[in-house]
Amino acid sequence: MSELTLNRRTLLSSAAVTAGCLANGLHAAEGNQQKIRIGQIGVGHAHAAKLSVYRNSADYEVVGIVEPDPVRRKQAQSHAAFRDLPWMTQEQLLNHPGLQAVLVETPVCDSLNAAESCVAAGMHVHLDKPAGESLPQFERILNAARRQQLLIQMGYMYRYNPAIVMMRSFLQRGWLGDVFEIHTVMSKVVDPKSRRSLAEYRGGIMFELGCHILDLAIGVLGEPTSVNSFHQHASRQDDSLQDNMLAVLQYPKAIASVKSSALEVQGFSRRHFVVCGTKGTFHIQPLDNPSARVALTEPQAGYQAGYQEISFPKYTRYSDDANDMARILRGEKETDFPYEHDLAVQRTLLKACGLALS
Repeated sequence: MSELTLNRRTLLSSAAVTAGCLANGLHAAEGNQQKIRIGQIGVGHAHAAKLSVYRNSADYEVVGIVEPDPVRRKQAQSHAAFRDLPWMTQEQLLNHPGLQAVLVETPVCDSLNAAESCVAAGMHVHLDKPAGESLPQFERILNAARRQQLLIQMGYMYRYNPAIVMMRSFLQRGWLGDVFEIHTVMSKVVDPKSRRSLAEYRGGIMFELGCHILDLAIGVLGEPTSVNSFHQHASRQDDSLQDNMLAVLQYPKAIASVKSSALEVQGFSRRHFVVCGTKGTFHIQPLDNPSARVALTEPQAGYQAGYQEISFPKYTRYSDDANDMARILRGEKETDFPYEHDLAVQRTLLKACGLALS
């Protein structure tokens, strides 16, 4: 029987339990501001340059970087995010004195093997999205991390978006009532070269882009009772990329639609996440530089009944992920995304992409 299960009733409580285990088993005690030693495996992921956030953070000391592919390594050496860092083998990094955490930024096809090696070495892991194509291997990694009280932080880039954080607060306070609908879209135009690379993965554009907003939907509603997936190659490009995809997530009293394409002109501007509840609607658009339009049935703590516009400061990706990891590793807070959540996201993503779970 699987060690990891998820249902709506236990989602929030499991977060607290998981975080409690992490806080009790971490290297740095609360209040100890010694820098966290971190390294990175791989530069092949599209988000690999996020290492610059950790290099610029007072919370971290970046001890080295691994890239076995000589072509990628040569290209990366002149990039500001990687310049002047020690380059080493994976074995050297994982045996570096005092190393506590590793960013896994390999191509997705290699990410689970790298993450599994990190956990076996007793390291906390930031694993960039999505969590590979093998659900059994990902579940094995999560189980091993749980046994060792290690953090697995997934690289879904909207988790700490200020509009998403505010939306969660509205939900927790009950201001939106019972959620019955989520509608979310994440699309862009993907150039021909990138399309060929993405076509190597059978999950298509939902696997590459839609995973971000699928993570958000499950954060609100939990794991769906059923998933209906629709996917097609809609462009004239001569490749096999499934570039126009939709997943419909069904719940006992709610429906969520998750849409992603590789074809949408100015798609960044229309990326949105909408939550509709019996007491209000929270509409975030665009996601990358967020603003929100919120409707409430009654006034709530400074917010009026009816629709209102809410603006946010310029949002910089990844810095809040790094800050949150530091606080968790120091035992200053609980993780907001337990192992069960990440497993539910990956299981649902594979269903949404029409991929096998075994």
